[in-house]
Amino acid sequence: MQTVPASASQKSDKPLPDAARRDGRADFAPGWWLRHLRLTDFRNYQTAELQLDGRPVVLTGPNGAGKTNLLEAVSLLAPGRGLRRAGREELPRSQPAHSPTSETATRTADAASQLSGPQLLWSVSAGLVTPQGEHQLGTGLLAEDSRRTVRIDQAPATQTDLGSCLAISWLTPQMDGLFAGSPSGRRRFIDRLAIAFDPAHAGRLARYDRALRERGRLLAEGRVDAVWLASLESLLAETGVAIMATRAALIADMNAEAETSGGPFPSAWLEMTGGMADQVGQMPALELEDRLLQAAASARQAGDPAMPGPQASDMLAWEKRANQPANRASTGEQKALLISLVLAHARLQGRRLGRPPILLLDDVAAHLDDTRRQALFDICGCLNGQIWFTGTDRTDFAPLEGAARFLEIAAGRIVWPAGC
Repeated sequence: MQTVPASASQKSDKPLPDAARRDGRADFAPGWWLRHLRLTDFRNYQTAELQLDGRPVVLTGPNGAGKTNLLEAVSLLAPGRGLRRAGREELPRSQPAHSPTSETATRTADAASQLSGPQLLWSVSAGLVTPQGEHQLGTGLLAEDSRRTVRIDQAPATQTDLGSCLAISWLTPQMDGLFAGSPSGRRRFIDRLAIAFDPAHAGRLARYDRALRERGRLLAEGRVDAVWLASLESLLAETGVAIMATRAALIADMNAEAETSGGPFPSAWLEMTGGMADQVGQMPALELEDRLLQAAASARQAGDPAMPGPQASDMLAWEKRANQPANRASTGEQKALLISLVLAHARLQGRRLGRPPILLLDDVAAHLDDTRRQALFDICGCLNGQIWFTGTDRTDFAPLEGAARFLEIAAGRIVWPAGC
């Protein structure tokens, strides 16, 4: 049976890839960053290639130029569907601007060969610099069956492996309504933060969702197979407790981190509620599993297909200084609170794992006052991880002049300004 983890800093139950292992321990030194990034037939980019040096990256340009598309490409080097949660059919470049030149065709084949063959609808590859050396990461979509493929150092890998060797966090304008939005959005948010500490959490979520759908289908069809349903509910109870325990452990660590934070950004206090999430830590894991099983069986016998578990829980957030629920705060304060959470999580990663995340901040600086904008740059400068910013106005990033790589994006092209 799955036991309840004591801390969000617990190791994954799957070994790390060789490229991300040191003496058998997840013991990383700071300074992880992408040295190069290559896109092929991705969104509005036919081809694009960046050579980087670890400094912050500032992407500026008009709306619709492709700034967020570049960030999305980076985010796909982490487990999951990226910062937009886009469907696979949305990612390939749909309307080529012109026929590919021989150079473009060569680049496409080269990028594909680093993954799983030449027939890719799109590909993203990067060189990851770590204290142990440089490693090659790649992901793309196979044309033959629309299947996502992943390779690490030329070897086939899984999305969980990506999470074991690279941490990526992001903040986008679409997340501004997190506290006032649906519980499912808040669950996805806390799960993504948890995966940074425990990549196997992604696999548990996938197993749970499959089993829950299967149980719902059986009940909807009226197929009362007691053995099959009992097996599914046992899997749901065991996996559900593990999921809720991982969330609870991360939240405890995030709340402890908030106690030490200060400055112009507000701090948050978080908790999970509903679906028996509040009983995690109050009893042994086996006892909680039994309670979930009993609740599922009782509901089923009463004709109710619902059951408690992680899919029925919600993340509540309070703004500590004002002592009010986050969803009652002003729009500006909600955004500041969200920034505070993402930065706290990044600090926690750097301290606990020694592996600061690559942080993708999409159109964040423009909506902050001068004091908070400067504080954002200062805090990011202390994270010792690669930070990516986007915005329409270069002057918003004036404090980073001379310390960051500034790139202009124009209609799916990367412009390299003089002196960058």
